[in-house]
Amino acid sequence: MLNILTNNLINPLAYAVPVLLAVAFLTLVERKMLGFIQLRKGPNVVGPRGLLQPVADGVKLFTKEPVHPSASSPILFLAAPTIALVLAMLLWAPMPMPHPVINLNLGILFIMALSSLAVYSILASGWASNSKYALVGALRAVAQTISYEVSLGLILLSTIIFSGGYTLQTFSTAQESMWLLLPLWPLAIMWFISTLAETNRAPFDLTEGESELVSGFNVEYAGGPFALFFLAEYANILLMNMLSAILFLGTSFTPNIPELTTINIATKTALMTALFLWMRASYPRFRYDQLMHLIWKNFLPITLTLVLWHVALTTALAGLPPQN
Repeated sequence: MLNILTNNLINPLAYAVPVLLAVAFLTLVERKMLGFIQLRKGPNVVGPRGLLQPVADGVKLFTKEPVHPSASSPILFLAAPTIALVLAMLLWAPMPMPHPVINLNLGILFIMALSSLAVYSILASGWASNSKYALVGALRAVAQTISYEVSLGLILLSTIIFSGGYTLQTFSTAQESMWLLLPLWPLAIMWFISTLAETNRAPFDLTEGESELVSGFNVEYAGGPFALFFLAEYANILLMNMLSAILFLGTSFTPNIPELTTINIATKTALMTALFLWMRASYPRFRYDQLMHLIWKNFLPITLTLVLWHVALTTALAGLPPQN
């Protein structure tokens, strides 16, 4: 009975709670970093140096009265943010921190499959709101996410060809002598840009264009439901940056010293996340036609060419006689 309780309740909570805490303080780090870049202070009132600002934001959001538009679909309106957060938490199941909740042989495919389902929560929120601004934002989000998942899938295929497996631990073994960032740096750059677009982050935050759509797909949400969308978005940001570190930055897994693995992954993920925030402070928002032109006219031909090249190169190297 104790083992069943541990496996079904305690282990998932041991992953979900740290992720949610990291998401909460990521919002503080973002506001502090943007304040530093823009020569202002950022949050500094609630708690020492503003450290309790995420707690205050959470209390404020979850105690506000949730507003339901009279013309909305009530069940789907509330189900959409819940689905978004549940999917965001499930994506962390195969991630090594340092041990995964679920040890999957096809961990990469599991992450790609679940991340593609996230568009349904956004589309449902825009449709259920019964607002033209929310619907346009949701349609933009679906088109953008589906488009950039094509390039993400092709880049993942190249890294899988080089590493020789679909598990996240395989990438550690393949990068013992050299990070994949060095031979695959064009793919790494396109991967980073695609993750920005996949998570709807600036300069690709067309789904939440304040100047065009008021606030996009979540314009009718307030209080707790809005906070669920917010948590899901920032959890996906952390997940994508951790995945980037594992795929291209040679994160080593040391079963005998799990603390070392955790520090290694956390440091590289933090650096990648800081780069995400730096992008927001540095670049203006793209136009929507520029966003689509970048993926379909630039990234797709380049990634297809590189995937075919890597397949041909791997096939040629596999045919060589073994070295003594």
